[in-house]
Amino acid sequence: MITAAGLGMSFEATAQDFPRSPVKIIIPFAPGGPTDTVGRLIAMKLQEIWGQPVIVDYKPGAGTAIGVDFVAKAPPDGLTFGMVNSAFAVNPSLRKSLPYDTVKDLAPITQIANLQLAMVARPDAPFNTVPELIAYAKKNPGKLTYGTPGAGSTTHLGAELLKREAGFDMLHSPFKGSAPAHTELMGGRIDIVVDPFLSVLPYVKAGRMKMIATLGDKRVPGFDYPTLAETLPGFSVNALLGFVAPHGTPKAIVQKIQADTEKVLRTPEIRKRIEEQGMEVVASRPEQFEAFVQSEMKRWARVIHEAGIQAE
Repeated sequence: MITAAGLGMSFEATAQDFPRSPVKIIIPFAPGGPTDTVGRLIAMKLQEIWGQPVIVDYKPGAGTAIGVDFVAKAPPDGLTFGMVNSAFAVNPSLRKSLPYDTVKDLAPITQIANLQLAMVARPDAPFNTVPELIAYAKKNPGKLTYGTPGAGSTTHLGAELLKREAGFDMLHSPFKGSAPAHTELMGGRIDIVVDPFLSVLPYVKAGRMKMIATLGDKRVPGFDYPTLAETLPGFSVNALLGFVAPHGTPKAIVQKIQADTEKVLRTPEIRKRIEEQGMEVVASRPEQFEAFVQSEMKRWARVIHEAGIQAE
C-alpha cells in the first residue's frame, strides 16, 4: 500500500527531477506585443535552468478562452502550463459559457507581473487633471466619450470602476485594439483613451495626447505622472500576467515551476526587460496568486453586473 508519506516523497523526487522531457508554455494570444515578449523571455531562461526545451505555443481566440481551455485539459504533469492575463479573472462573469471552470480546472502558479494602465486625453481637452476631469464630466453629463481596446477589457472595466467610484458618467467606445482608439482620440472624435501605459507613452511624449493619470496604486517608476489613487484613495487597477497549470498538477511541481520562474524574474537583466515593457515584476507564490485571482473575480463580477457589460 502507498502511504501519504510515500506519495509526498514521490512528488518531491519528481519535482527534483522535473522536467525530464520538453515543456510547453501555452500563450492564449497571437504572437507579438509585451505579453508575448515576456513569455518568450521566461521560456528562454527556464530552458537554461531545466536543460530541456521550453516551447512557446500560441493558441489565441475567444478572449483567451481557447488557450486556457487547452491548458485545463492537458495532462496534470507540469509539462504543459499556460500564460494568462486579466481575462482569466474577468471571463467567468463576462462570458456566458466557458469550456472550463476557472477555479476547479486550473491551478495558479504565479503572478508574473502587473501591466501599468493609463488614462490619456486629446491635447485640447478642457481638463488636465483627474479632479478637473471629474468636475467637467459632472457639469456636462453624457458629453464625454472614452475609448478602449475592447468591451470587457481591463481598461474598459477600470474606466467603469472609476465612473462608479467618482460618481460621474462617460460613454464607452470599444475598438478592436489600441491603434484605432488612438487614431480616433488624435482625430478629436473621442475625448479619452484608457490603454496600457507603454502603448500611449510615445504619443504623450510627442504632445499628441496628454496624460491625465495612471491607474495603479503608485506612480510608474521613472515618470512623474499622477495616479488616480491620489484623487481617489484606494483606487488601483492593473492588468495581471501569470502562469497557471492544469488542476491536479502535483503541488511540488507547481512550487518548483514558481520557484524557478521567480529566480528568472529576480535577475536584473530580466527585471529590466520586463520593466521596459511597462510592467512591474510580482513573482507571487501559488497561494498568493490564487487569492488575488479570487479577489479580482469578485471585484470584476460586480462591475460587469452593475454596468451590464457583455463580451463582444
